Amino acid sequence: MLLSTTPTIEGHPIREYKGVVTGETIIGANVFKDFMAGLTDFFGGRSSSYEKVLIEAKDTAMQEMMQRASALGANAVVGIDVDYETIGANGSMLMVATSGTAVVI
Repeated sequence: MLLSTTPTIEGHPIREYKGVVTGETIIGANVFKDFMAGLTDFFGGRSSSYEKVLIEAKDTAMQEMMQRASALGANAVVGIDVDYETIGANGSMLMVATSGTAVVI
């Protein structure tokens, strides 16, 4: 399945619009990751434990969106938007929501 943040895919005219598709995931970071991130905040640098959680959440939301597009008979999703938000007590959970338009090219 082709995925694009642009409204079209060059060289592939859209033959049919199937509708808006979404994917959502909410993932929590555990105490160990919070502790390690706190050390990173104190000493500086990147937090690889949180980066892995972020990548996992985004990949899960994208997969869900692709499955929904495929169920509609689409072979591409255009105009993809990815949103990130912290939720829960003390922002302890990460929500990733993806949306786009399922199309046949």
